[in-house]
Amino acid sequence: MQSGQQHIIVRVFDWLSAGQPVWLCTILQTWGSSPRPIGSMMACTPDGELAGSISGGCIEEDFLGQLRDGTLKAQYEQEGKPFIVKYGITAEQAARLRLPCGGQLHVLLEYIVPSDENKQVFGELASALDHHRPISREVDLGSGRIRVRQGSADEAVVLDDTSMLHSLSPKYKLLLLGAGDVARYVAEMALALEYEVTLCDPRPDYLGNWHVEGVQVTAELPDDVVREGFSDPYSGVIALAHDPRVDDMALMEALKTEAFYIGAMGSERTSANRRLRLPELGLSPEEIDRLHAPIGLQIGSKTPAEIAISVMAQVTQVRHARDARILGGNCASSLEAPVCR
Repeated sequence: MQSGQQHIIVRVFDWLSAGQPVWLCTILQTWGSSPRPIGSMMACTPDGELAGSISGGCIEEDFLGQLRDGTLKAQYEQEGKPFIVKYGITAEQAARLRLPCGGQLHVLLEYIVPSDENKQVFGELASALDHHRPISREVDLGSGRIRVRQGSADEAVVLDDTSMLHSLSPKYKLLLLGAGDVARYVAEMALALEYEVTLCDPRPDYLGNWHVEGVQVTAELPDDVVREGFSDPYSGVIALAHDPRVDDMALMEALKTEAFYIGAMGSERTSANRRLRLPELGLSPEEIDRLHAPIGLQIGSKTPAEIAISVMAQVTQVRHARDARILGGNCASSLEAPVCR
């Protein structure tokens, strides 16, 4: 599975490879309530096939209308380069587009032709994201030429008079330990939230009746799985086995990595006992402090589904806090913004 940004980059690459030009829209700036954060994208073919979104559907409808009546093409031919469209500037426009109160969006529109250079650029972007490497695309606002830049900036979009640098994030992934009912619900919720999910349980007979469509399953040793695929800042490790032989094996490796979230299920007593064991596995107090245990937000959850809700709520909280730090606070407004209806 792919993240929203990755999905759009791949779709653009596929369309360009098939010889189709593509309109690519990127949110540059927002004011007030915004349904989508800065850096969000929408791609569209000339015949109206869409991927991604920049609002709750209102601006997309307006965009498609201008695409059908030729307004966009005429404006691009007049400009001869990428151009910025400002939504919600007037009260009439905000009401017509049904934007949240006070909401404004500035969106960069690019018309990307299926040249060899553009196909190479989007192929390189797609490959980097597929391998969980942050990468950026730099757009020359005078010519429309796109270049690849390794790594990402501190902000989702860096804009000046001549260029836009757009940082792209790889898909977040979660490793779940323990083939049980809680893991089943966590997996289903994580997939709905666009995580890439792997379930690991090395215990014989535990994987036989466990299946969630779209989840990769492995019986390899947990520490090996963490070391080989879940040690980067886009990884989360969630111990749900309730068996120290499985959970602790993963935790002793995960707590030494850059994983953005590490949690373990268990009561206050179980969690306290685990913290007493972990130093014996060579972990420092600072590393142990990274562990979320008992896992999840405290909502009084008791059933497997309720526990899964609390777990994914906490994962979401930690992830957005991390993204807000990385992107200089750009994610904060999107957490509070109402959906554009």
